Amino acid sequence: MRLSTTRAALGTALLLIVFSGCGGDAAQEAAQRTGGDSQRGRQHMLKYGCASCHVIPGVEGARGMVGPSLEGIASRTYLGGKLPNTPENMTLWVRDPQSVSPGTAMPNLGVTEEDGRDMVAYLYTLK
Repeated sequence: MRLSTTRAALGTALLLIVFSGCGGDAAQEAAQRTGGDSQRGRQHMLKYGCASCHVIPGVEGARGMVGPSLEGIASRTYLGGKLPNTPENMTLWVRDPQSVSPGTAMPNLGVTEEDGRDMVAYLYTLK
């Protein structure tokens, strides 16, 4: 009986280790991939007015219907219908969408390099 209890405890511990490392902390993973800070990025979504055009999970009042919902954007294959979804490409899209797709409804908002990295870090938490 004691051996089966020990095995069960070890099995549970192993599952906890596997599952805690499987998805990892989304913010930490996003920071490693992007070099940005997701908490600041979430705040920048309001600063730059992203919430007026997009639904953005986790951003208060972000219920815009002009642009697409950003729910699950980290799992999408393409950005803006043209760019492979990489941190570098997402930063380019956030900072200068007109250079990627001239005439797109998404305007250039003057997003700085640092703010762009932070915003992309937040967007990469949205899986």
